Amino acid sequence: MSLIAFFITQSVWIIAVLFFIQAIGLAFGAKANLFVRIARPFLGSLVSRSGTEAVELQRFNNLLAVLFLTASLVSLLLGFGTAGNIFAAMMGAAALAALLGYCIGCTIYFQYKQFRARRLRHGSQ
Repeated sequence: MSLIAFFITQSVWIIAVLFFIQAIGLAFGAKANLFVRIARPFLGSLVSRSGTEAVELQRFNNLLAVLFLTASLVSLLLGFGTAGNIFAAMMGAAALAALLGYCIGCTIYFQYKQFRARRLRHGSQ
């Protein structure tokens, strides 16, 4: 919803606030994330019935969010509005995919782990 508000208003402050919320969550864990704290009372029963995501994956996905928001914020502050909008759209697409049940960050993480495993296997021979 915040990204939709950004696209309508083009307010850099919205991206900045999202960046700080996600950066705090990345630095101090999911329990420090404002979105998690707000959603927990409303989605607590739903979350308790679903499987939990590995902490390592949560951190990786949060890192991706922070990277997209950083790129968007820096681009916007430097006057590269199109690039800032593209990075914000990429963040929004990842969030929408997650809401629909597909975790692009999980796919990227899996491919990264596969790459590292192949590299280590070939490097040790």
